[in-house]
This record gives sequence, C-alpha cells and structure tokens, in this order.
Amino acid sequence: MNRVAVMTVGKTHSGKTTFAQALERRLANAIVIDQDNHAEILRNYYPALVPKQGANAIKYALTQTIVDYAVDQTDCHIILCNANRNRKGRLKLLEFYQSKGFTTILMNFDIADSVLEARIDRARRDTSILRTVASFCDVLERQRVESLEGPGVTPTPGEADYLFTVANEQQIEAAISAILELAARGESS
Repeated sequence: MNRVAVMTVGKTHSGKTTFAQALERRLANAIVIDQDNHAEILRNYYPALVPKQGANAIKYALTQTIVDYAVDQTDCHIILCNANRNRKGRLKLLEFYQSKGFTTILMNFDIADSVLEARIDRARRDTSILRTVASFCDVLERQRVESLEGPGVTPTPGEADYLFTVANEQQIEAAISAILELAARGESS
C-alpha cells in the first residue's frame, strides 16, 4: 500500500486545520498531526517543561515521537498540519517521508492577507499556545515580513510529488478530491 503524506503550507488562519480535518474525515486511515495540539497538551499538562524563551524543543520532540510511531508502527496516511513555511525544513520533512515510501503532497494556502486579518478578527482563537508573540495578528505580521525577506516560503513545483495551491475556500474541495484520487491510485498498485 502506498501511503500519502500531505503537508500544509500557509500563514496563520489560512485554513490549514479546517482542511486537514476535512481531509481526515474523508481519507480512510488518515491522521492529522498538528503541533498546535501538542503545544496545548504541554501547556495544559506539563507547563514547567515549556521553555520561556528559545525553541520549544519539547514540542518538537513530542511531534517527532508521534510522527515516528505513525510512520513506523501504523499504515496511516499522514496529514501534517503546520505552517511549514521554511523551505529547508520542509524539504527535510519531505525527504524523510519519501524515504519511507510515502507519496508527498504539498497543500499551499495562498490566501490574501486581508482575508486572514478578517478571519483573525472573527475567530478569537485562544492565544495561550503562543509563546513569542501576544496575538495572531503579531504572528501574521511576522509571516508577512518573512515572505518579503526572500525566497523559500512559497512552495515550488518539484519539492514534493504533488503541489496544490488554493487561493480561496472554493478550491479546497477540488484539492481534497484530487488527494483522495491519488491515495486510491496508490492503494490499487
């Protein structure tokens, strides 16, 4: 059986989690791996382990443990629901999944900043998972600056086996359908 690893790429509030959950409901034997969930677990149950400054190494270790188990001990399709905006890190992850026999798919959310600002205003998401900024508006501003500083944020063809880009909610259904078809093709091989 050929498994798929779907990696979301996008700014805060671009629809990555909503997409991942929708795909998980429709793609049999799929799991979502979302670092926001891991940050929440650590914040709620192990707050003393969460660093006050610097990289959140414990969150990354928890995520890696879950990924390793899912890849090596299950036959699940993987949906990575994070920003994944750093090209070097993204390529390293894609290479890992490809080396494990997964078909890799990048799902790039290219949503206008004005739409993201409106979503942030409406959502009122809990900011307690944020460590280095005070609000999701601050997250978006940092991501804007990163986008202006140079290449590598936006995925390019060839990084993964497949690349889908969505600029609005209406394009998500077509992408999900295409991913379901790719997964079904792999199962029949």
